[in-house]
Amino acid sequence: MNEFFESIGMPFPGLRRIYHVLSRKKPIEDSNESKLAKVLSAFDLTTLGIGSTLGVGVYVLAGQVSKIYAGPAVIFSFLIAAIASIFAGLCYAEFGARVPRAGSAYIYSYVTIGEFIAFIIGWNLILEYAIGSASVVKGLSSYLDNLCGHAMEKFLGTHLPMNIDGLNAYPDIFAFGVTIIFSWAIAFGVKESTRLNTAFTLLNLSVVLFVIIAGLFKVTTKNWTLPKSSIPEGYGEGGFAPYGFAGIIRGAAICFYGFIGFDCIATAGEEAKNPKKSIPFAVIASLAMVFLAYFGISTVLTMMLPYYEQDESAPLVHVFSIYGWTAPQYIVSIGAICAMCTSLMGSMFPLPRIVYAMATDGLLFQFMAEISSKHKTPLNSTLLTGFLTGAFAAIFNLKQLMNMMSIGTFLAYSMVAACVLILRYESTDRKILANGHTLKDYEETKCSFWQLLFNSSRSIVPTKKTSQLVTMLILMYVLQCILLTQVLSNFEENLSHVTASDIVKLAVTLPLLILTLYAISRQPVSPAHLAFKVPYVPWVPGFSLLINVYLMIKLDIMTWIRFSVWIVIGLIIFFGYSIRNSCLRMRTEMKILTESESRDRSEIDNISLEQNERFTTQAPLMVMQSSI
Repeated sequence: MNEFFESIGMPFPGLRRIYHVLSRKKPIEDSNESKLAKVLSAFDLTTLGIGSTLGVGVYVLAGQVSKIYAGPAVIFSFLIAAIASIFAGLCYAEFGARVPRAGSAYIYSYVTIGEFIAFIIGWNLILEYAIGSASVVKGLSSYLDNLCGHAMEKFLGTHLPMNIDGLNAYPDIFAFGVTIIFSWAIAFGVKESTRLNTAFTLLNLSVVLFVIIAGLFKVTTKNWTLPKSSIPEGYGEGGFAPYGFAGIIRGAAICFYGFIGFDCIATAGEEAKNPKKSIPFAVIASLAMVFLAYFGISTVLTMMLPYYEQDESAPLVHVFSIYGWTAPQYIVSIGAICAMCTSLMGSMFPLPRIVYAMATDGLLFQFMAEISSKHKTPLNSTLLTGFLTGAFAAIFNLKQLMNMMSIGTFLAYSMVAACVLILRYESTDRKILANGHTLKDYEETKCSFWQLLFNSSRSIVPTKKTSQLVTMLILMYVLQCILLTQVLSNFEENLSHVTASDIVKLAVTLPLLILTLYAISRQPVSPAHLAFKVPYVPWVPGFSLLINVYLMIKLDIMTWIRFSVWIVIGLIIFFGYSIRNSCLRMRTEMKILTESESRDRSEIDNISLEQNERFTTQAPLMVMQSSI
């Protein structure tokens, strides 16, 4: 490699230094110390995850997906989405137990891949949670305004109009005020804010349970077996799956958005009492509860009313109004308000912790890393992010920014899945192995590329060579996922227009994808003991990676343009501030300086020792000569 760079006239040492700067990793051992209060139990983390995930979507998604995409088979759409979400959740659970630090996917990528990628992930998480919080509080404001007969819209639109494209018609003062109130609640203490979240979450779950029980009195299986002759034109073929298997899959892609939000559990790992056990439990338990809620609501809803008669925006209120039930309509409204409050808390809670984690590492401005001595919370980060989120909700039109939240989420999910694979196959640090061989013996063992690729020697010791091979295979796998997504798009649009060329492409890309995962599975696994491990590695993280890449590619081009603008802003901050103020950089330079001083001191000691030895050997000779 050195000869290659020298032949083309490029300063290889300079490039190597740049690569080292961008890829320097944070030691996992740094996760042991924390200034935040460890007060959260497994129950607190579970309700936080449920509240963040089970938002207003539980009152909307079932009707929307059943009418447009899947019909009564929407229950299978939710099942597929839940399985895909659990795959991502298992990856978060392993890392939450391995690295119990505030920062979620940011800190995971920092200890696995390097500083530059970690900054990009953290910067995108800030965007994700900020837009998510602003959109939720905006939805809460609009919902309450509708209940009040659009009183806020009429008053503020008349007295404080904003005639600017891309902005709201008026400044939403109510949304700004609610955001500031929630920021203060979060800043006053993590235990206090989670108690408020728990109250809203339990009330929301109570409303969901009430809707399911009340709906059972009006269900009929006939709505799952409607003949085609009774179905209006444009609503499929009737029966249980009127839009076929393709409709179930398209519905599952939409339902997947209903499970986004559980990753906020990982950001609270530094404040959990026993994160190595409570984080995996909370992730899996919250996703299971959310699935049961979606499954119950969609089952009752499609049995109470034919799928083609569902209302897309407010299906539960619509179905209760058809049956003349007035009281349940108000109960559903209360549940929707509680769901939006818990979703707002779940979106705002992780945001200051991401900022705090990055500021603590020196990648963002230092004042954001200050901790309140009284409340043990990142006070400055909480209030600053709350103000910015409130400003977004007050003045911006967020409809076009919603997809940007999704791209940040899917990128974080993909990165966590990749990090699980990298760490699972990392090289061992043990010098002497159980069989008496040294690690150097394994590293110097000669074998061909194909023997190394499929581990024909059946080595059980991961080395630097096998670890690098896994990293290359993961990169290949991501590229293959992108290619497979492009191939599958032709099958999704219209099966009747699928050509022989499309079938050949699928027949080539899919086996290669499976072969790459098989090659990874053949590599020796790290012997590190973990409190929780993702089962069936690399298949589970690989499937999670495929789903998230697929959903990212499906986002529109304008979303990628806005995402690129946000990335450019982040790069300016990274190369202008972060790269010079990184705590890891300062620590590395201090270590080099200390080693240099130690080496100089050692050289001085060696010189002194040589002079003493020389004096000792020459002194008798000098005495003899003087006597003569």
